[in-house]
Amino acid sequence: MSTLSAVIAWGSGEDGQLGLGDNEEKDCVCDISALYPYEVRSVVAGSRNSLAICEDGQLFTWGWNQRGTLGHPPETKTENTPSQVKALANVKIVQAAIGGWHCLAVDDQGRAYAWGGNEYGQCGEEPGRKDDTGKPLRRDIVIPQRCASQLIVRQVAAGGTHSVVLTHDGQVWTWGQPWPPGDIKQISVPVRVQGLEKVRLISVGAFHNMALQEDGTLLAWGNNEYGQLGTGDTQPRSQPVIVHGLAGLTLVDIAAGGWHSTALTDDGEVYGWGRGEHGRLGFGDNDKSSKMVPQKVHLLTGEDIIQVSCGGTHSVALTRDGRMFSFGRGDHGRLGYGRKVTTGQPGEVPINLPPPSNLSGAEAEGSWVAKLVACGGRHTLAIVEWQTHETK
Repeated sequence: MSTLSAVIAWGSGEDGQLGLGDNEEKDCVCDISALYPYEVRSVVAGSRNSLAICEDGQLFTWGWNQRGTLGHPPETKTENTPSQVKALANVKIVQAAIGGWHCLAVDDQGRAYAWGGNEYGQCGEEPGRKDDTGKPLRRDIVIPQRCASQLIVRQVAAGGTHSVVLTHDGQVWTWGQPWPPGDIKQISVPVRVQGLEKVRLISVGAFHNMALQEDGTLLAWGNNEYGQLGTGDTQPRSQPVIVHGLAGLTLVDIAAGGWHSTALTDDGEVYGWGRGEHGRLGFGDNDKSSKMVPQKVHLLTGEDIIQVSCGGTHSVALTRDGRMFSFGRGDHGRLGYGRKVTTGQPGEVPINLPPPSNLSGAEAEGSWVAKLVACGGRHTLAIVEWQTHETK
């Protein structure tokens, strides 16, 4: 990486998902030194693993690898330092996603790739398919392969056991098993999600989905047991429906966690809904109830939020000036406060790292500011940059 930026991690490390070379949990931010030589443009945190995409399109993965989620055959159950996904070395990856046990990525040509668990067809291959000798193909795809090959993809998103892609012409397609067994037969062939036009952005939780259209309308579908669809009830929806309570707002970003959802307005205000247990919606310590419709997160008002990331049971909001506020479940150190506290009160995550070692004099006077945050199941990743006091 450039000497003036770093990738940091904190929270649960039991599967090596922090990338720090050990399997310890960290309740303060730590920098992933193995990524120093690379210019990292984005990071993704999954339930038990992590990935990083470099400016030149290289993809690195680390963490849990029992199902091929790291993109190469598992030699050990977990890997605690980042390694390049060699099968994708010849393409330029621009965006990626991690689901329950599978991963998706898209390159600069709009080609999508999938790897990891495929027992529900979520990697786009028929799970019961047999090879030429009649032997069933493995349910895990350990080497990334093309998926949704007839589509030109601009964004991929992954759920617990399903996959969703946004195409260049604003359509949304999905495959896999959209929610737990019994309700809907899984499919390994992408089908178009009806009722969506000119979609700008998609976000997928464990079993629910959101799509933000270019006209500013937010729609959601899938499981709804905690109100995560924002429809005012807990009925699941197999087709997209409009999320209530956001009329008149200009939405710029959305994020789906395991069982909760957030939306961000153009004036830096955050709205949250869905599962409220542990305070993951940020409504304070006196209100950890689930919300059936979006409500403004007043405790973040005035902070000028530019991104929210939702994990399994916690959330992190990023401000325009590079501070991070975390809230929700705090065991395993996942809030990054230096102590294991569970709270619905957003608190600032201290970025206590030394200045870059090659700086001297005035350049060494400055601070680390966050540029991007990614919450996983029980850990968080972020990209930070060094800002000298002059450039501030």
